[in-house]
Amino acid sequence: MAKKLMLSLVVLIVSGFVAWEYKVNILVWAIPKISNVTVQENIPTTWSKGPDTPVDDNRPNIILILADDMGYNDISIHNGGAADRTLQTKNIDALAKSGILFTRGYAANATCAPSRASIMTGKYPTRFGYEFTPIPSLGRTVLGWLAEEDNFELKQRIDREVVSKMPPFMEQGMPTEQTTIAEVLKDAGYYTAHIGKWHLGHAYGMDPLNQGFQDSLGLVGPLYLPENHPDVVNAKFDTRIDKMVWSNGQYSATFNEGEIFAPDKYVTDYYTDEALKVIENNRNRPFFLYLSHWAIHNPLQALRSDYEQMSHMHGHNLKVYSGMINALDRSVGKIIEKLKELDIYGKTLIIFTSDNGGANYIELEDINKPYRGWKISFFEGGIRVPYIVSWPDEINPGKKSDNAVHHFDIFPTIAKAAGIELSNKIDGVDLLPFINNNSSSKPHKTLFWRSGNHQAVLHENWKYIISKNENFRWLFDTSADPTEKNNLVDSYPDVVKQIEELLVEFNSEQKNPLFPSSYDAPIMIDKYDGKEYEEGDEYIYWSN
Repeated sequence: MAKKLMLSLVVLIVSGFVAWEYKVNILVWAIPKISNVTVQENIPTTWSKGPDTPVDDNRPNIILILADDMGYNDISIHNGGAADRTLQTKNIDALAKSGILFTRGYAANATCAPSRASIMTGKYPTRFGYEFTPIPSLGRTVLGWLAEEDNFELKQRIDREVVSKMPPFMEQGMPTEQTTIAEVLKDAGYYTAHIGKWHLGHAYGMDPLNQGFQDSLGLVGPLYLPENHPDVVNAKFDTRIDKMVWSNGQYSATFNEGEIFAPDKYVTDYYTDEALKVIENNRNRPFFLYLSHWAIHNPLQALRSDYEQMSHMHGHNLKVYSGMINALDRSVGKIIEKLKELDIYGKTLIIFTSDNGGANYIELEDINKPYRGWKISFFEGGIRVPYIVSWPDEINPGKKSDNAVHHFDIFPTIAKAAGIELSNKIDGVDLLPFINNNSSSKPHKTLFWRSGNHQAVLHENWKYIISKNENFRWLFDTSADPTEKNNLVDSYPDVVKQIEELLVEFNSEQKNPLFPSSYDAPIMIDKYDGKEYEEGDEYIYWSN
C-alpha cells in the first residue's frame, strides 16, 4: 500500500497536472501513511530495580532534566512565565532557589540535536562533525515545497540533489566512538536510565542502550495525545515546520528499543510518572536519570485541565503553550516531592536546562524576551536558555551567577560530582568551583557556535555573529548591550579582526559535517515566522 501511494504521488508530481498547493497538501497528508508503523496498546515498562536496602555509597544521585525549545522568558524566575508574566513556574523557580541560577546559560547550538550531542559528550558537537540537526529526507522535501508555496520574500534555498543523497534519518546520529556521560557513569557503577527524546541516531549502535543507558523509554511519535483526544487542546500554525511535525504525527513510544506502543496519558505526565518509578526502584543505589522531555516543542498540545487554568490569558496559542509549560513545571515538582519522600533529596544533583531557545514558528512574541532572535539563530534568544544546578548537600541555596556557562559544562560537572576523573579531552569545565566560589576566574573566555553559514563567537564581553554567504555581520558589547541592539561592527575593526582570527582557528580544529547541509532557511531576527518581511528587517540564513 505504501509503495503504491508513493508511486501515485510521484506520478502526480511529475505529470505537472496537480497544482503546487494540492501537491504539498497531499504529500503532507501522505507522510504518516507512508511511514506508518503499527502502534500497540500501552505496554507497561519494566525498569531495573536496585537493592532493597541502601548500599554503602555516598556518591550523589544525578538527574538531568532537559526541556525542548524552552525560551529564556518561559520561566517566571526570569521575569516572565510564558511571556506575559501571569504563569508562575513555581517548581522550576523553587529548584533555582534551592541551588544556583546561571543567568547566562548557553545552549551548544540553536537547534536540538547538536546541543544534545554536546551535553552527552562535553564537547563542541562540531569537534566530531555533528553540526546539523537530523531531519528525514522526506521532511526536508516537504519543507522545500512549503517554502516555494509561501509568499515570504526571503526564499528558503534547498539543494534537492543533496536531499536525495542524505543518509536515512536513523543513521544521522552521533558517532559511537564518542564517550557519553552515561557510559562514564555506568562504568563507575551508576545505574543509568533515559526517558524521552534522544535524537542522536538509532542505527549502528547509536541508540541510548548502546550509548551507556541500561534502560531507555524513548519518544517515537511527536504527539502528546492523539489529536482528537477529548482531554487535549491543540494549536496549529500555517508555518512550514508546524505542518511538517503535524504531518508526522503519532502518539507513540518504545521501551528498550522494543515494540512501539501508545503511552497511557499526556506525554509530559507519562514521562514524569515513569521517572518516579525509576527513582523509586533505584533509591538505594546511585543512579543517573536523563529525563529528556519533549515539552514544550511543537505540536502545541495542552491538557484541557492545564489549558483551562490559563483562562485569564489573551490568545488561544498562549493558553495552549502556557498549559504545556504548566505540565513541565508540574513534572519538576513531582520529582522533587518524590526525592524528599524517599529522603534522598539532599544527596541528589539536579540540572535543569533547555536544548535551545524558543521557536519562531509558534507565533508568540516574547518567549525569549528581553533577548533578540529565536531558535535557529545565534542571537541571544536562540541560545540563551534556563540553566539551573541544585545539590542541597553541597550547594548553598539562593545563588545566582552571570558567568557564561555552556551545555558542555554539564558533562564534567556531573563527572566531578560522582568522583570520576576524566581521561578523555573535552571542552567543558567543572562548574562546582565557580558555584562554591572557589575560583576567581571565569569558566570561559571564549565560546563558539557554528551551523554552516551561520556562526558566532562570544569573546570576553564581545559577541560576534555572522551570516557568511551574505556577509551579514554583527558585533555587540554584551557588557553594555546584552540585548544586542547596537551593532558595532564598523566601529571596532580591530576587535572584529581579532575575533575573526579566533573563529578561523576554531573552524580549523573542527571536523567536516557527518552529513551535509541541504538548505539555508531565512530567519527574521525580530519577527516570528508568518509575519511579513519589510525592507530593513534584519535576518540571517540558517544552514541545516
